[in-house]
Amino acid sequence: MGSTSAHDENSTGEGLGRRDLIKRSAALGLMSVPTMSLLSACASGGAAPKGNGAKAAITKENPFGVAKGTKLDVVVFKGGFGDDYAKAWEAAFDKKWGTTSSHLGTQEITGKLQTRFNGGNPPDVVDNSGAQKIKLDVLFKSNQLADLTPVLDAPSLDDPDKKVRDLLIPGTVEQGMQGGKCVSLNYVYTVFGFWYSGKLFKEKGWAPPKTWDAFLDVCTKAKDAGLGGLAHQGKYPYYINVVIMDLIAKKGGLEAMKAIDNLEPNAFEGSAAALAAVEAVYEVVEKGLLLPGTNGLTHTESQTAWNQYKAAFIPSGSWLENEQIKQTPDDFDMQFLPMPLLPDSKLPFEAIRAGAGEPFIVPEQAANKPGGLEFIRSMLSREWSTMFAQQANSLTVVMDGVDQSVQLRPGTQSAVKALKAAGANTFNYLYPDWYSEMDTAIQDASNELMAKRIQPKEWIKRAQAAVNKAAQDPNAKNNRRS
Repeated sequence: MGSTSAHDENSTGEGLGRRDLIKRSAALGLMSVPTMSLLSACASGGAAPKGNGAKAAITKENPFGVAKGTKLDVVVFKGGFGDDYAKAWEAAFDKKWGTTSSHLGTQEITGKLQTRFNGGNPPDVVDNSGAQKIKLDVLFKSNQLADLTPVLDAPSLDDPDKKVRDLLIPGTVEQGMQGGKCVSLNYVYTVFGFWYSGKLFKEKGWAPPKTWDAFLDVCTKAKDAGLGGLAHQGKYPYYINVVIMDLIAKKGGLEAMKAIDNLEPNAFEGSAAALAAVEAVYEVVEKGLLLPGTNGLTHTESQTAWNQYKAAFIPSGSWLENEQIKQTPDDFDMQFLPMPLLPDSKLPFEAIRAGAGEPFIVPEQAANKPGGLEFIRSMLSREWSTMFAQQANSLTVVMDGVDQSVQLRPGTQSAVKALKAAGANTFNYLYPDWYSEMDTAIQDASNELMAKRIQPKEWIKRAQAAVNKAAQDPNAKNNRRS
């Protein structure tokens, strides 16, 4: 598990990580000015594609024509997962194909790559994640992303009689779609919810809550014991937004989620589930159940305070354990909790947001596009999936892709257990990648809500305004969920 996102994140406090199934998904709007300059530069044409001219014969074993002696340029987001896994991949790739890989691990994806995209000489493979990722919808509209459908339809390395797509966890391909085309491969299988210390709960005699009322009760007991109830990553409202959106999906069911992704005129306004969800989160604020000062903390600062037993709960994706490994006491016993239920919820308690995060892309103008496509295909083998799990303590989107000998840590094990309990009751939003501006606007509203600068009904109004604006995007007609 990872996005994402968001990613997924760093442990140094330098920037927000992942994923972002979700996708850590969201880029938080922190790079809006440079992103627009990227868009302008790309839209004006940029340089012509530069190929290295070397391409081998296409065969079933070499479906993209990777040529020996070529170079492969790989850039990965160095966040909660580190980048040792990518170095292991590159070594394996070079050994098999006779290529020479160059590697860059960085949190400054936009800073390092914007000029390269603008100049027509992007890398061959990019893990486009973190707070400084380049927004996928911007890259797509600028014709900067290679279509990954040929990879999905290529023979799997594990079973050449099956296509790569046949061995992926359901929803993976959908998560990488832009305008009806698959242009990113979201690699890390991530679950989202609340996290708590098994040790703290055992010491206090608290039971993991299954309803929102029970959740508020534990938060109140925490406050009475001199702790915070809920810590959240105040400077990055991406996280608390996950709580709101998950409550909407669980109370209103999949139709409430799809209404948001499909930009329905009543996605928020007129949605009883949406109002109930926002009011529930606001109740935590009104009752003083937040960890004091959490609104002003970065993700790593709030997560570290939580690791120091200063709060009962924190929201995050399943990259949290790996990201916090240096700050987590050995006996902390990190545990995952699905989002507790509001009254009359349509989905069961076991239902969780789960899906593919950490988007990998092959730029359309990559010098070694065959190598980039083959690298993605190799990532979707059991061998490379196991390498990732060993290095990053996370699962991938390859079904049964991790060797049983790999030992996952307690928090990740608890997330895997929750995923099995959820069964078919998983869900995931697509709007963060489809409409980055809308995502940022909703996060901004959540930030205002947590600071008590707006009330729930104003949050609903702002969120619906963001939906209505996104609906004017000409590309929206191609982004539809059934």
